[in-house]
Amino acid sequence: MQIYRFKFQSREKIPYAILSHRWFQEEVSLQDLQAIPHHFPSQKTKSYNKLKESCRIAREDGFEYIWNDTCCIDKTNSAEVSEQINSMFSYYAGSSVCYVYLDDVETTENEPMGVHGRDFRDGQWFKRGWTLQELLAPTCIIFFDKNWRRIGTKASLSSVINEVTRIPIDVLLGHTDLAATSIARRMSWAADRMTTKDEDIAYCLMGIFAVHMPVLYGEGKIRAFLRLQEEIIKYNNDPTIFVWESESQDNTYERGSDHGSLKVGQD
Repeated sequence: MQIYRFKFQSREKIPYAILSHRWFQEEVSLQDLQAIPHHFPSQKTKSYNKLKESCRIAREDGFEYIWNDTCCIDKTNSAEVSEQINSMFSYYAGSSVCYVYLDDVETTENEPMGVHGRDFRDGQWFKRGWTLQELLAPTCIIFFDKNWRRIGTKASLSSVINEVTRIPIDVLLGHTDLAATSIARRMSWAADRMTTKDEDIAYCLMGIFAVHMPVLYGEGKIRAFLRLQEEIIKYNNDPTIFVWESESQDNTYERGSDHGSLKVGQD
């Protein structure tokens, strides 16, 4: 199976699938793909298999193209990285289908939600910062377990996803526009999520608030979040940006600080 990287013109309307997943420690890069078949790092075999399986599913579903953030962005080019991160929400929103790969969830025919009963609900995918926009942006999402067994769709699992994320079902299914939801509520959805890089605490929310700003890794999470707030304020007259609330499992609320309280750390 051959994998290529294309750049489409914005005027082109070509249907494509897109992959949402947690990154492994070693992921396939654009440069790795360019090196195939002459050389390929053996430690990235697991990631390459994930890429191949997603391509297989897309092909079976009738798609000629699939977009994967690990290898469709040239991460050696800082200008491209910034441009692509600012465009990420639109990529997921523009996809015909988003495949969510849950590498830590295993299901069986008798236990479609997970062999331990709550595996789907406990998947780490629901705790990552970047996957919030990857949940909200696409119209159609299909969830897969670690063995690429189909678990269900965003629509069929909406009640369970609402239980896990506290995001209203009408928002999950696109019946209510994100822009109609208060800044405080949108911030609260991200309160318990984590990012590996400090600055991604802010960058992963740009699409959810429909703002754009330069990506400057090294500026720190507080500065990045302050810049995010400044951009949001330019286009929104919503004072809840400064005092937002995080709903807990017992339906109580915890107020956030001016720079938020997204968690930063490794998986």
